Amino acid sequence: MSRTTLHTVLIFLLVGCTACTEIKKWAYEGFDRDEWQHPEEVIQALSIKPGDQIADLGSGSGYFTFRLADAVGPNGRVYAVDIDTDMNADLMKRVKDKGYQNIEVLLAQPNDPGLPDTSINLIFSSNSYHHFENRTTYFANVRKHLQPQGRIAIIDFNGEGWLQQIIGHYTSSEVIQRELQEAGYTLDQEFDFLPDQVFLIFSSTQP
Repeated sequence: MSRTTLHTVLIFLLVGCTACTEIKKWAYEGFDRDEWQHPEEVIQALSIKPGDQIADLGSGSGYFTFRLADAVGPNGRVYAVDIDTDMNADLMKRVKDKGYQNIEVLLAQPNDPGLPDTSINLIFSSNSYHHFENRTTYFANVRKHLQPQGRIAIIDFNGEGWLQQIIGHYTSSEVIQRELQEAGYTLDQEFDFLPDQVFLIFSSTQP
């Protein structure tokens, strides 16, 4: 079993545990995630501008949160959004310990990320899309938080491996495109440098 596959197993098995923050954090970030997640390439592909405001939906351990905060700079802001109170508490502590002033951790509801209205340049979600319920409705509703030229970036497991097929924690590119187009978005870019994941960027079609 490859390291990527083993890491995926651990995420799927441990993400529902509510009393094991350190184990979940290790599952999210362990086994050389940098080697298959290509975080620097992801950040570069997002074309983030200094001063941008970004929502990291399903921020979890904060794997991308700190990288996004570095990209927006001191005049930008990153909202780390998750429904897991333990992971949020751990992330808030790490934000304070690291001295980041441009990260705000938000406790979301399953149907509401709790973002400020009409201020977000980019809504970003990595490996969480398959967890959202009523996705078309959910992402249609979050359009109100986007600035007129705002974008949504989705990374999720692509379902091409045998493990992903068995467990079902993945979303194909075709499904994501269909659901977000129904929610009022237009596909702008699709990247293929992530071996086990879909990476899509959409723009809002709202006036």
